[in-house]
Amino acid sequence: MYVSRTIEPFVMSASRQFPVLMVTGARQVGKTTFLKKLSQGEREYISLDDPNLRELARRDPPLFLQRFPPPVLIDEIQYATELLPFLKIYADRTGQAGLFWLTGSQPFHLMKGVSESLAGRVGVLHLLGLSRDEQRNAGNESRPFIPTPEEIDLRTRIKPPLSLKALFALIFRGSFPAIALDGSRDPTLFFSSYLQTYLQRDIRDLAKVGDEMAFLRFLRACAARTGQLLNMADLARDADISFNTAKNWLSILKSSGIVLLLEPFHNNLSKRLVKSPKLYFLDTGLCAYLTGWSTPETLEAGTMSGAILETWIVTEILKSYWHNGQEAPFTFFRDSEGREIDLLLSKDGILYPLEIKKTASPHPEDIRSFSVLRKLSVPIGPGGLICLSEQSLPLSETVRTIPVHGL
Repeated sequence: MYVSRTIEPFVMSASRQFPVLMVTGARQVGKTTFLKKLSQGEREYISLDDPNLRELARRDPPLFLQRFPPPVLIDEIQYATELLPFLKIYADRTGQAGLFWLTGSQPFHLMKGVSESLAGRVGVLHLLGLSRDEQRNAGNESRPFIPTPEEIDLRTRIKPPLSLKALFALIFRGSFPAIALDGSRDPTLFFSSYLQTYLQRDIRDLAKVGDEMAFLRFLRACAARTGQLLNMADLARDADISFNTAKNWLSILKSSGIVLLLEPFHNNLSKRLVKSPKLYFLDTGLCAYLTGWSTPETLEAGTMSGAILETWIVTEILKSYWHNGQEAPFTFFRDSEGREIDLLLSKDGILYPLEIKKTASPHPEDIRSFSVLRKLSVPIGPGGLICLSEQSLPLSETVRTIPVHGL
């Protein structure tokens, strides 16, 4: 079953403007599926997972392009970055838009080549797993989230309610299309296979991982810290690896679309704010698998339920931006006294604060940290407390509760 993606019109718009379009994202998020659907058979599909085609692209890029002239969709371009300068030459010679569509699941290796070879000639879009809107076949309704009263009222009115049980079923299965859309598939088998593929095809070759068990320990240690401040020394110690190895492996997880490092807010007046980012897994199903939860019910009742709910909410808001072709203007706030605001959205110079709580009985005390923003001399817009309440109610003159189903 094909599910339309929010990002589709932005792909077509970018393809009309640039000779090269690149869609990046982790394996299995659906990059190839939706690009093949959009091409409607009018664009030849080439996968560089095929070792023979990969060897040709590396050894003789001009011959490769003669054999597979545009318009063409080239999958997993990171396996043959030798092609990139020749795509530039072809694009400059023809002056046409929409020549090459590329996908890449490992931009940590790839993006340097893109920036050097295709500057000004490539439109880059980021794809995550299915959003909740996409899963309910309403991807065309999705738009960037902003917590204004009008937007909150609209979202909570038009979006269907989401029970606690249904919410954690979504969180437990995650957002990879193959598992999110097929309730008969066993999540344990899917994620076990996914990890083997990820280790064998991506990490081993590109990160030179010699000890797979150490890398799995590192993955599990990262998953256990989702929604928390990053402490690299603790992470390295728990995974029993060196600090530099942990730093290198984390950068690979980030660049390959497995984790997000959310940077803290800072300005010239904020000398006492923390400098460490927060770590989030970009798929809650993979995170739940790595941390050993066997059912949605045990996950909801367990010690990680609040952190993994926050992770799901942050990634849903992130999808609302990336899948609409926009950069995500996100930070978080935490000062040296431990006062924290989970998410700050920035738009047109205004900060919109958001707090996330696993509660159905929100209280004004839950947003007490919002008051510290007045010291930053930055315009502050309406804020919200995203929680499990069934309706949106005011907590203060400028802050309202946001039911989780309204994201």
